[in-house]
Amino acid sequence: MPSLSAPVLQLDESQLHHINTKLSAMEPHQVLAWASTTFAGLYQETAFGPSGNVISDILSSHNISVPVIFIDTLHHFDETLDLARRSQERYGFDLHVFKPEGCETRQDFIARHGDNLWKHDDVVYDYSVKVEPARRAYTTLGARAVITGRRRSQKGDRATMPIVEIESTGLVKINPLAMWSFQQVWTYLRANEVPYNALLDQGYKSVGDYHSTRPVKEGEDERAGRWAGSEKTECGLHKDYFAMRAEFLARNKTQQEQTVSQLTAQAA
Repeated sequence: MPSLSAPVLQLDESQLHHINTKLSAMEPHQVLAWASTTFAGLYQETAFGPSGNVISDILSSHNISVPVIFIDTLHHFDETLDLARRSQERYGFDLHVFKPEGCETRQDFIARHGDNLWKHDDVVYDYSVKVEPARRAYTTLGARAVITGRRRSQKGDRATMPIVEIESTGLVKINPLAMWSFQQVWTYLRANEVPYNALLDQGYKSVGDYHSTRPVKEGEDERAGRWAGSEKTECGLHKDYFAMRAEFLARNKTQQEQTVSQLTAQAA
């Protein structure tokens, strides 16, 4: 199998396809073992969803030590924060928490960005609470590759996702559970007594920020409870970074121009 120890941008599409073909025949623990010996700067990135918890357990049970990145948006459910604590206690991984720039609490975020930013401008919100903190984490920690819990069965942009993908920034993302269903994840959680979010027992299947997550109804897809009523399927963390940043800067520029215009009108 081609090595990824060289700079990842030197890989061409045929090499990446060959790697994915080989990995697709492997079990998740084998994919994780391969990743741990292939990449320097490997991290697990998780918000402690069901898939992420399964990965943490697989890593631990196979004695694979991988530090964890958690993006605290300051808008998580209390149950999610409690699970982050319980998971760290259970598995003993090095936990690196990153928050929106210049903010330690939700009140800090409101003071800086105003209340209900997710309602007024979801692009600015997503960039501020997820995209920028994640990029800061990768730079600060020297992350070259991250393990995610995304799966094809979650549909949307994930429906055709490979096990290994390379972002436009050069960051490698490894998706060891890409081929698993939610039922496989749930069965693993229960069979191995893996810590999971208490909200799953209340009908939730995918848990994000408290303001944009609801329980899933009978017959709905597992991520139907995220951003219900909109066409949105991703928070920005797994979208093209440069496109997200460009849109964020454009929104900020427009907002600044509107503010200047209003102040000028008031002073006239």
